[in-house]
Amino acid sequence: MADLNSYYQTVQNKGSLRTPQHARRWSTAVLKTLGFNLDGKTKKKLANALPAELGDDVKRVFWLLHFRNNQLTSHEFQNQVSRRSGNSDPQFAKTPILAVFHGVKQLVDNGVQQAVADSLSPEVRELWEKA
Repeated sequence: MADLNSYYQTVQNKGSLRTPQHARRWSTAVLKTLGFNLDGKTKKKLANALPAELGDDVKRVFWLLHFRNNQLTSHEFQNQVSRRSGNSDPQFAKTPILAVFHGVKQLVDNGVQQAVADSLSPEVRELWEKA
């Protein structure tokens, strides 16, 4: 649990969020959206590499027939995350997204990081790599 507390603290600080509750809400929104945009094998690999609470967020979104958008723009991704978090500003969403990506990358090894990067659309991959 100490790992998760420091993770949420990182998300709160780097994401310019006021409270740990905001950090949790944004983390969940980012991880669900990320999981939605990863292929199944990579989603499972990432979920297994993360602590259970975060891994569940990655796996929680399931569609019977889902065709991933391999050309998803960073703006569309930010918009999806902001709506999922209860916010309406995709421009602001970029900061918490980068914070969550940074926190997640601290928790997983390089192999998982590379698998996630390879599975994302080019613009979202850029956000992932920038974090």
